Amino acid sequence: MRFRAPGRLFDCQKYGVFSLINKKLESAYEAVVDIDDGATVLVSGFGDPGMPFGLVDALIEKGVKEITLVTNNTGTGYKGIAALLQAGLVKKVICCYPRRVGSVVFEELYRKNKVELELVPHGTLCERLRAGVAGIEGFYTPTSVGTNLAEGKELRVINGRQCVLELPLKGEFAFIRAHKADIWGNVIYEASARNMGPVMAGAAKISICEVDEIVELGELSPEQIVTPGIYIDRVVEA
Repeated sequence: MRFRAPGRLFDCQKYGVFSLINKKLESAYEAVVDIDDGATVLVSGFGDPGMPFGLVDALIEKGVKEITLVTNNTGTGYKGIAALLQAGLVKKVICCYPRRVGSVVFEELYRKNKVELELVPHGTLCERLRAGVAGIEGFYTPTSVGTNLAEGKELRVINGRQCVLELPLKGEFAFIRAHKADIWGNVIYEASARNMGPVMAGAAKISICEVDEIVELGELSPEQIVTPGIYIDRVVEA
């Protein structure tokens, strides 16, 4: 018995278990080749740490348009997310820090009404993504109550505190930056580069992980693995 998935043909042994699921791809472009216009893409990173520059550059090369981008910030200078914005490929940004030192590209585009912005507090963004992973259809938080960010949202008093209803956040694709992965997609991170990666990996239909090194099965200690391969669909070396 055989099972076909994008770019791979997997053999099955008895009991329906795949004999090998090799998620390693040869290039970043191959990893993003099926992303179409209008996709919602989750991109990890807190500034440069955890930013999958290779996958973002591949998306620019492919020229996917009308992207909804879910990320922590809008990039620095003219690289990474800033380069994606500068190429005119992003329709909307959902993020926590749209304006920071060096975020010149987004600022100019936003003033010219060439990109939409949904501003979300950082903790709320993480929890919305986690809700998407867990199948939770919404949650209440006191964060943003009494501000413009709560306008049009349902309010409810819980334990004497006014709270706002926030909805889960998901994407078609997630770009994750990590330190190492094995060929089954089990992932370990390095220091603060871990940031948004684990929660974004589970909130997308297809999660692509860019790593420093891809190793064989058994080379990663199970105790070190943060994101198990069940959440990662493709891995590529940076």
